Amino acid sequence: METIQIPGLEPIPPLGLGTWQWGDTLFWDYGKDYKDSDLEAAFKESLAAGIRLYDTAEVYGRGKSERLLGQFVRACGQRPLIVSKCFPFPWRFSRKSLIMALRGSLRRLGVERLDLYLLHWPWPPVPLEGWAESLAEAYELGLARAVGVSNCDLAQTERVSRVLARHNVKLAANQLEYNLLERRPEHSGLLEALRAEGAVLMAYSPLGMGWLTGKYSLQNPPTGVMRGRKYRAKESKIPGLIRVLQEVAQAHEATPAQVALRWCIQKGTLPIPGAKTPAQARANAGALSLRLSEDEMRLLDSASA
Repeated sequence: METIQIPGLEPIPPLGLGTWQWGDTLFWDYGKDYKDSDLEAAFKESLAAGIRLYDTAEVYGRGKSERLLGQFVRACGQRPLIVSKCFPFPWRFSRKSLIMALRGSLRRLGVERLDLYLLHWPWPPVPLEGWAESLAEAYELGLARAVGVSNCDLAQTERVSRVLARHNVKLAANQLEYNLLERRPEHSGLLEALRAEGAVLMAYSPLGMGWLTGKYSLQNPPTGVMRGRKYRAKESKIPGLIRVLQEVAQAHEATPAQVALRWCIQKGTLPIPGAKTPAQARANAGALSLRLSEDEMRLLDSASA
């Protein structure tokens, strides 16, 4: 079986499930288009398909995502890998607030420790080195099996890694926006640097907030202000890229979304697409059974360049 390994954790299939949509009404339509029973069904479907990693954060749905995930995990009788994140609110002016935030996440999830805990953004007023000291403390206290960052560029990642190394703690992951419309981690050298260190790039929004599913067009963009405008600066490449995704998908009897996820996997990353329904969860998992040829990867690279 194909696997990927986050340092300090057991090998897992190279696909996770993101839960930003669970409980969120600011960017998503929680409570309108889908409800808790749909999310639980999506969770169960993901487990049945072999998905072992579930990503959440304290700010997703103002804690609702963590509470739902914890509820679903307790009910299923299994213990998948759970990832959560600390948000550096401006009133968190001390690095000690990270441990408090972590304990809050543990309470909402109903677990004694996380498998992976991340700093959500590299924002002030606490300097990155201070946050890194707290991540090391979280590991040393046994509150997290592994630690990492999110939304950090190459220089920021290196700063955190150096602090963690002084504590003999390994940087396990950097969670970044990465997809066929957003390839900065690849072009900046960050993806290669993470690979060289043994850390994993967790790719969030691997489907470009819906743009790469083939369901939308420039005339019919995804709903929501953020989703509809997100990739407008790259709108000139979207129609051609979608055509290529559809062509490759047709050759594999797959969907454009599955091809977009498979592209992320074969780039050596761990994509964490969201799922609001069991059908979406089942479709996401289909990417695990695909295999793109080198020619198809080059074709997708070219279409997204």
